[in-house]
Amino acid sequence: MSALWPGRRHTLFSRLALAALRLSGWTPVLAPPPGPKVVGAVAPHTHDADFWPGIMFKFATRAPVHFVAKHQLFTFPVGLFMRAVGGLPVDRRRAGGNFVDGVVALIEREPEIMLVVAPEGTRSRGEYWRTGFYYMALEANVPIAVTALDWGRKQVGVIGYVTPTGNIEADFALIREMLRDVRGHTPGNETPAVPRPASAGSPSKA
Repeated sequence: MSALWPGRRHTLFSRLALAALRLSGWTPVLAPPPGPKVVGAVAPHTHDADFWPGIMFKFATRAPVHFVAKHQLFTFPVGLFMRAVGGLPVDRRRAGGNFVDGVVALIEREPEIMLVVAPEGTRSRGEYWRTGFYYMALEANVPIAVTALDWGRKQVGVIGYVTPTGNIEADFALIREMLRDVRGHTPGNETPAVPRPASAGSPSKA
């Protein structure tokens, strides 16, 4: 039997999602979460095809996986699909224009949540990760769930947790170690797990 989010039991739908993953060669993994709320850093994100194992992981494990997007994207009819796959609207105006603060408020209001972010910010190779996810977890006082899309092993899910300390270089070193042997769909597009330098802009908008 596959891993499940704490307190969940399999449903017919979750079993079908698990079967779909296994038939396509994938295995969902879910390290036991240290609490009911985490920020998931999903990597490597190198191809559009990452969506399918990712969404099947959500359904197969019944994890409370959500992502955030601009509230304008949640109008009918697109909004129906966005919410069905875990989308949550964030209105920057209600957080004074600060996206991170808006997401932190969302995390605080939810009883449980795995708020996933693709910190590479692009499916092409970049120089660094955006750090918004890190400050979301730090300000909300929740762990970072290191969430791998490992096309080499055909494994998808949470492989470990990092508690943000405020020492971003040290915390990113732990994330890099967890992802050391993880390979994306297109390895040449992988962005190294190093934090966005301060000179590149404000982390609150990363």
